[in-house]
Amino acid sequence: MMTQNTTQREELIKTVIEIAIKLGAISLILYISFLIVQPFISLVLWSVILAVTLFPVVETLAQKFQVSRKKMVISLAIVFNLALVVPTYLVSDKAIDSVKQLSSVAQQGKIVIPKPPLHVKEWPFVGEGVYDAWDEASINLTSTLKTFEPQIKQLAGKMVKVLGEALRVILLSVVSVVIAVYLIIKAEPYSDFYRKVSVRLIGEKGEEWAKLTALTIRSVATGVIGVAVIQAFFALVGFIVMKVHFSVVLALGVMFLTIVQLPAFIIIGPVIAVVLSQDTSTSTIIFSIYMLLVSGMDGVLKPLLMGRGVNIPMLVILIGAIGGMMLMGMIGLFVGAVVFALAYKLFMLWLSEKM
Repeated sequence: MMTQNTTQREELIKTVIEIAIKLGAISLILYISFLIVQPFISLVLWSVILAVTLFPVVETLAQKFQVSRKKMVISLAIVFNLALVVPTYLVSDKAIDSVKQLSSVAQQGKIVIPKPPLHVKEWPFVGEGVYDAWDEASINLTSTLKTFEPQIKQLAGKMVKVLGEALRVILLSVVSVVIAVYLIIKAEPYSDFYRKVSVRLIGEKGEEWAKLTALTIRSVATGVIGVAVIQAFFALVGFIVMKVHFSVVLALGVMFLTIVQLPAFIIIGPVIAVVLSQDTSTSTIIFSIYMLLVSGMDGVLKPLLMGRGVNIPMLVILIGAIGGMMLMGMIGLFVGAVVFALAYKLFMLWLSEKM
């Protein structure tokens, strides 16, 4: 009896050790695989989001113009990438030229700073300091710049970092469109594969989850991201027409606020105030009315573009967008909102199951 128990115990120990080794090997393989694909996760997720969102549009246009899905999606991708790359190249080229000119002028000492107006001293809290710095810069700009050299270098570094991130997002967007084209062309086998995986992981609810995934992605992509892009575009048009400084930066700010579910008026309001403070002509009044309409545009577009039956709490979108941006950079602003909305829907689907 003693020998039998000892034998069973040894066999059990061997089985446990064998299972532990196998689990360790599988875990190691999965971990290494994750490290390999990690740099491409945001790119692939963004490609899938684009493919799922644009698939119905491509199908509708292909039927309307009586062409194949492949030809239609390739044509749209070429137009989109040209519309993205050409303006970026022109803006970057102008920005580089402007920096070179400014550097040249600064080295030659040809920059002239006018004397500050006396009412600057009356500004609350910062008036005296701003007036003194401005006055010193108008007398001797070179020595003033040397005084603020650390701050200038820090600001320049941040600007270069922001510019690099913007170019990275544009490059990722171009590559994502190419991948999305392939996914749309091969839609049937990939959607069937995802359906099988969903059924395998979730069970009976897998089919429902597969359909809900597509609806959620399209709902968030059009109702949140789409609205933000549209609102930012119309804001940019207004800023450019009125020749507002830093128009592109302000428009990006409008897009960010709209995605994280904050009112665009936070940026648009001060811009209107500044423009009206400088001039009260008919054009500025028209601009102010136009920008007020733009600031309220999301309230009209969201109910129209958000999918029915897949409403997502705004807090979920906010957490997903900000968390995604912190994790993946600017592109995470879009990917995070969609992925976290999907996680929320999966959680609610699990809660709805009868115990």
